[in-house]
Amino acid sequence: MAASSVAASELLQNMNKHISILYPKASYVIRRISTSRQRSDSQPQLRVKSAPQQLVGVVGLEVHAQINSNTKLFSGSSVRFSAPPNSLVSPFDASLPGTLPVLNTRCVEAAVMTALALNCTINRTSLFDRKHYFYADLPAGYQITQQRRPIAVDGFLDYSFLGGKKRNQVIKRTVSIKQIQLEQDSGKSLHDDLRSQTLIDLNRAGVGLMELVMEPDMSCGEEAAAAVGELQRILQTLGTCQGNMSEGQLRVDANVSVHEPGEPLGIRTEVKNINSIRYLAKAIDYEIQRQIAVLQRGGTVQSQTRAFDSKSGETVPMRDKEGLQDYRFMPEPNLPPLIVYEDNASLPTGIDACQVVVVQAIREALPELPAVKRERLVQTYGLLPEHSLTLVNEDGLVEYFEEVLKATKKEPRKVIGWVTKELVGHLKQQDMSVSQSPIAPSALAELLELQETGHISSSAARRVFQEMWRSPGKTALQIIREQDLGLVSDTAQLHNICQEVLDSHPDEVNAIRGGNKKVLNKLMGLVQRETKGRADPVLVRKIIQEKTS
Repeated sequence: MAASSVAASELLQNMNKHISILYPKASYVIRRISTSRQRSDSQPQLRVKSAPQQLVGVVGLEVHAQINSNTKLFSGSSVRFSAPPNSLVSPFDASLPGTLPVLNTRCVEAAVMTALALNCTINRTSLFDRKHYFYADLPAGYQITQQRRPIAVDGFLDYSFLGGKKRNQVIKRTVSIKQIQLEQDSGKSLHDDLRSQTLIDLNRAGVGLMELVMEPDMSCGEEAAAAVGELQRILQTLGTCQGNMSEGQLRVDANVSVHEPGEPLGIRTEVKNINSIRYLAKAIDYEIQRQIAVLQRGGTVQSQTRAFDSKSGETVPMRDKEGLQDYRFMPEPNLPPLIVYEDNASLPTGIDACQVVVVQAIREALPELPAVKRERLVQTYGLLPEHSLTLVNEDGLVEYFEEVLKATKKEPRKVIGWVTKELVGHLKQQDMSVSQSPIAPSALAELLELQETGHISSSAARRVFQEMWRSPGKTALQIIREQDLGLVSDTAQLHNICQEVLDSHPDEVNAIRGGNKKVLNKLMGLVQRETKGRADPVLVRKIIQEKTS
């Protein structure tokens, strides 16, 4: 077998050498073609390619979501971020002899609720397994997970993002969810480079996780980031995971490969533990381009585990994957099968519904999910889909928008611009959340109502908004009075100002009289400058049209 492999390799080298001599400028390449994601020991295939097609990326994700629970998955230890090291560790978490796991019902309910929101099939009976590997922060030498039969399978996640040339077109995609499984987290290794030592904090050991495995249905970083963003919003809406990536509550592993459309998938690399949606997009796009460059140089993509360096914007190798790691899975002997029930009618005699997990009760308690909320905003208020996407994507923005609408008679499609442009623009400039806005919904509604009733112009309203942002204690009416921003109501005064502008711009007047109506906007702007934005634009337009007719 080894001799035939060597002979095949020498044959490839000789054929490539002869082709390069006969056709030095041709793009013919004879190479090995992988028929699966893993390396294969099967006989290499010979192919002649005259014009390589464009390589495209293939992306699958594994997401670890920390379950929002007061205690851990199998022990009564508290769950709290940034607690003093090793202060939240029970005997079971430390894997002391004689300790046994006790399943946390809250974690099971969270997994079932998440699975329902992601359109999964709930396995009425699921199993726990031991996954063996040896790290210092895994005291038992194994992780309790669900390998053979997870709690849920075969779901899907619909997600959307803004694309197109102007980034205002809503693009919809769907990614399949292979499975959702319950498992316990490991501890945390703290590396002290100054003392050349590693310390172990077991506070996180045993915290409940949901691992969500997404099929390789995505092709770039933008799609993956949008999918994880939608998943994050769903989890936060459900309350099953707080989704704070900076605190490790949501961690993403990206499996990335490239191939020619219609051909088998290429060798994949795994980019581990990405803790930011922005970094996720950058890591995936970089890795796709890196693999394409390797193949275009005639190289081979190595099956590796890689990490993303946010400073350089590159992925860096951590370790090679020469073969499948043998985790020596075995059934968890200390946990019986996990059984959930469809409804109260299916409960065995004598079983209290409060002591088990009932799917129907969880289904009835599902809140309004982000996709449903977006559709409701479009149907109820006549918003554009891209506006509903912006509202739902910002935490608390839908509630802010609807509070403004309750306190003003202004049309929703006029209010949306103030919320998504003025408010969100100011929030992003100062890296603030909606809840931190110095302008309350009622205060913005008061400003919009003053504009709607003709007390101030739109340009003056924006000046008032900026002053309200700088001085949260002041109302819109106070600022208008202090800065004399009310509309000029004296018609004779407006006639005089318009006449002065027209007299000083005879060329523009002649252009309007010659049929160039676009120049009218320039003259209106000059009048607004003279009145500091206090002139009624409708009245100004009417006066200028009368004087230039």
